[in-house]
Formats: sequence, C-alpha cells, structure tokens
Amino acid sequence: YYVAGTVGLMSVPIMGIAPDSQASTESVYNAALALGIANQLTNILRDVGEDARRGRVYLPQDELAQAGLSDEDIFAGKVTDKWRVFMKKQIKRARAFFDEAQEGVTQLSSASRWPVWASLLLYRQILDEIEANDYNNFTRRAYVSKPKKLVSLPLAYAKSLV
Repeated sequence: YYVAGTVGLMSVPIMGIAPDSQASTESVYNAALALGIANQLTNILRDVGEDARRGRVYLPQDELAQAGLSDEDIFAGKVTDKWRVFMKKQIKRARAFFDEAQEGVTQLSSASRWPVWASLLLYRQILDEIEANDYNNFTRRAYVSKPKKLVSLPLAYAKSLV
C-alpha cells in the first residue's frame, strides 16, 4: 500500500475518470490501488535474486516461515518444491490484484486507458515468465521479450477502446 499502491491512488486524478463512467469513485480508486499493489508485488517477485545478491529480502517474512523458508533459503538461491509452492501463492495473489484492477481501467478517461492497459498486460506477463523459468527468479530475471511486448500493445489498445 505505502509504495506502489499510493502511486495508483495519486494517478487517478491525473488520468481522470471517464465522464460517462457509472462506477463509483471509490471503486475506481480501489482498482488503482490494486494495480499499484499488483505491480509492486510483481517487481518484488521478479527481483528476488537481484535483491538477495544485495543482502535484501522483501518477501513477507511470516509467509516465508509458513512455507518453511527463511532468508537463508533466499540467499542460497535454490529452487525447491517449497519455493515453488511459495511462489505459486505469491503469483496467485498478484494476479488477483491485477484482476481487481481491470474493471477500474475501463472507467478511466479514454486518453489514459491505453498506457494503463499496456502496463497491466505487460506486468502480468512477467508472472508468466517467472512460471516459464520454473520459478527460478534467483538466477534468471523474468522479463517480457520485445516481440511479446509488440504483440501486447495492439491488444492493450483494443482493450482501451472498449
């Protein structure tokens, strides 16, 4: 909430809500908050290895412990079954926030929808890439290739028109 969530909240007045929107202002702000949180969670998951090499762990300590993992496991950087289960749960959470955010994007002013849709779609694909890397976000940085980005932009544009 205090990092990217607030960025989402601050962005709504800049982007504007569509004049013909039937959604409540609160629901649009909640969706913006969800998108900010989804993006932040995705960043954290994508950067686990890089952060660990710098001696940092931004993952929820209580959930690591529940999964039978510790900071030492993160610093060791080994993909285990415990790690995969943990990552699946985190990715599911991020996707739920992305899902929550989608309806709010449709309520933004028409000029703002395309870049927000592009961000949402591209960040969601980072989660797909983590899965494609067999949850190895220790030594393999998950990223969306340029061809995939180029395919996503027209889709984001089409969604922005609806």
